[in-house]
Amino acid sequence: MWSHWHPRCNDEESIGDNSVKKQQERPVLITNAAQSPSDQLRSRQIRYVSMMGLRAVCLILGAVLISVQPPLLPLWLILCAAGMVFLPWAAVLIANDRPPKTKAEREAAKPQPTQTVIEQHSAEEIKHRTIDAED
Repeated sequence: MWSHWHPRCNDEESIGDNSVKKQQERPVLITNAAQSPSDQLRSRQIRYVSMMGLRAVCLILGAVLISVQPPLLPLWLILCAAGMVFLPWAAVLIANDRPPKTKAEREAAKPQPTQTVIEQHSAEEIKHRTIDAED
């Protein structure tokens, strides 16, 4: 037909005198948009469940350690108890946390300073100026 390939044009198809670029295989990121709220919620849920699963592992490990009676048992039990107390607190904090704000979001949140222009009046205008409350 009327389309042909030139060996020197690696990424292009030539159709007559017009060259057309082939599409790239992967899409190009064109925005720095944040994750959608549903994606953020899903990732926070996964972190929460994994941390609470680790808490359950600490509980089971403590029970196993009591039955096995290893050396330094009190130290191991203190570590397991600390995990069982610390992990729920940390899991709730992390699950309720939002991703950090971008620089653009922080800049947009700053109040912009407003500059007021003070009118300059001569000393005579100020002396003769009266304020009438009955207007």
